Amino acid sequence: MATFEFVLPELGEGMEAGDVVQVLVTVGESITEEQPVLELETDKAVVEVPAPVSGTVKAIHVQAGDKAAVGQLLLTVEMSAPTAAAADAPRAPAPTIVSRPPALENGETRTATGKAMPRPPEPPAYTAPAPSGEPPSTASPPPQQPSEPPRPAVPAAPSVRQLAREIGVDINQVQGSGAGGRIALEDVKRYARDLHARPASQQRRGAPPAVTLPDFTKWGAVERQAMSNVRRATAERMTQSWLTIPHVTQFDKADITDLEQLRQRYDAQRAQSAGGKLTITAIVLKVVAAALKRFPQFNASVDMTTYEIIHKTYYHIGVAVDTDRGLLVPVIRNVDQKNILELSVELTQMAERGRSRKTTLEELQGGTFTITNLGGLGGTNFTPIIHAPEVAILGLARSNIEPVYNDSTGQFTPRLMLPLALSYDHRLIDGADGVRFLRWVVEAVQQPFLLALEG
Repeated sequence: MATFEFVLPELGEGMEAGDVVQVLVTVGESITEEQPVLELETDKAVVEVPAPVSGTVKAIHVQAGDKAAVGQLLLTVEMSAPTAAAADAPRAPAPTIVSRPPALENGETRTATGKAMPRPPEPPAYTAPAPSGEPPSTASPPPQQPSEPPRPAVPAAPSVRQLAREIGVDINQVQGSGAGGRIALEDVKRYARDLHARPASQQRRGAPPAVTLPDFTKWGAVERQAMSNVRRATAERMTQSWLTIPHVTQFDKADITDLEQLRQRYDAQRAQSAGGKLTITAIVLKVVAAALKRFPQFNASVDMTTYEIIHKTYYHIGVAVDTDRGLLVPVIRNVDQKNILELSVELTQMAERGRSRKTTLEELQGGTFTITNLGGLGGTNFTPIIHAPEVAILGLARSNIEPVYNDSTGQFTPRLMLPLALSYDHRLIDGADGVRFLRWVVEAVQQPFLLALEG
């Protein structure tokens, strides 16, 4: 019987490694093609790695807690019969890993799979021909110096790699626009234009140099703890967002006294029976989707390489979820096409998947706006950081009973007030736009008829 060595396939989105959470098979176990054999935690989610062939596990080369890189050997499998994956391996590129799918309503799961195959050999480096009339050089090449371990190959055609070498671009730094992050010629050209346009001090990602820390042990005992993948990714993205986006934060308050009474009534009557929980976040999701249609500049991105504004005509809103691994931002898609009860159910399921490490990579991508609600934890207000490449984020703090002056009675009455904080990208959105957007959200929350009228 033939032996198949299963290596970790491409993860996509520029990710090159992950932490092994759990090995789902044992030596001697019979496995089938597409069966999950490994759980891997990337900087975005925990994903299942499916087997590309059927057979018997002869050896396991990783264990829980190990860091596995793309191209690293995971399993040795004795194949029960030749499969398409094995037959096509020499010429097929390694596919993007498929992450764990969300649960269906009947409790079953649908597993979409990709077949992991060895990557094709790298094309030879481009060599300029010798000038006419000169013999080719016969000088001995210089002795090879110790080099770093080779990085896993990114998905790109040989012609694309050759262009990158010729113009001095590190192809590993280029973000691909094709399926599975595949890099096209235009991606390399765009990256080169961007690199040329940026000042030299900003040409390294994460512009500022690392701060040199003092020796803290001079003052007492210390302990060092490695960042989790999620925490490291959050730190990098927040630093990048803060450095590249000029933030402005606008504050306001919404009177949700009447809305809270309706929320409690319909949460018990309708939402819970449908399998969800009617929260303020679910209601604000619907309000924000309507606001984004009225103020399209908040549903856009800024491309400073071409000085263009990219307007999106879809409304996918991310909702920040607090987990034991750090902050995740799953995305609810087509919010404008769903009613509040549907959003309540999806929001409840999404939060549960995030906390149980079942959020898929696909669920964390494609957002156009973000909502973060810290009201359940307390506090009075905060300034949320924009989730690039989006241009705005809405923060909700804890609602409180406050005295509000009533013009009709001339007296102060107790009202439940919800603090709101809107951070926006000042390159695209002016202060007046920020005020108008947030005031529209406030009025829609206070007067639901406005949402039905204009949303």
